[in-house]
Amino acid sequence: MSKLILVVSLAIIAAGAADAAPPAAKSPGIENNDYQGNSPAGERIAALQLKGDKKRGEEVYEVCVACHLPSGAGRPDGTIPQLAGQHTSVLIKQMADIRAGLRDNPTMYPFAATLTDPQELADVSAYIAQLCIPTDRGRYEGKDAGKQLATGKELYEKGCRECHGASGEGVKDKFYPVIAGQHYQYLLRQMTEIRDGRRRNANPDMVRIIRKYDNDQLVAISAYQSSLVMPGNRCKTQAPARKK
Repeated sequence: MSKLILVVSLAIIAAGAADAAPPAAKSPGIENNDYQGNSPAGERIAALQLKGDKKRGEEVYEVCVACHLPSGAGRPDGTIPQLAGQHTSVLIKQMADIRAGLRDNPTMYPFAATLTDPQELADVSAYIAQLCIPTDRGRYEGKDAGKQLATGKELYEKGCRECHGASGEGVKDKFYPVIAGQHYQYLLRQMTEIRDGRRRNANPDMVRIIRKYDNDQLVAISAYQSSLVMPGNRCKTQAPARKK
């Protein structure tokens, strides 16, 4: 698929996104999901078994740049998540779930729906995964930041570290996402939705852990998570070059 076709497709999709409806919900809820297998087995498994082509993935990613930005940094206000450096397994699963109506995301659905086959899922995921993780992100800016971070760290070490790792690196083979570099507001929104049963494709183990936390505790955990820094592939977000 050429960049020209993708850019034209993006313009058409953006114009009609408000009218594009995702498929009807296909899961009764998070409690009954097999987390690693709750997206359609054919598409998800096929994409996971394919080797993604980063060059082709860069072309496919043209559909994503308007929201997620060329760097994959998303938006600091948390309306759009940071994707750069995310595990391919997580990216493939989430896109497959959105496409199938197993994760409710009406804004993302029209764009995810443009992917034509499992190979494009694998390609765009491979491209996103190799992007460097931006060092700048939306952080907690409320009162008593030091206290919130300390409380959040204590809660994270007890309930989150085992799956997401000491530096927020996640686990690729278990579909545990990278959370290092993620925006505070996005983390808080997702954890609240998981706790309250509004994100139907969430890992049931996480649901059981997170349902015990009140709003203040989720703020503290999100504040700490957004402060995590993974070793390795990090960079400052570059401003787009000016056209001459």
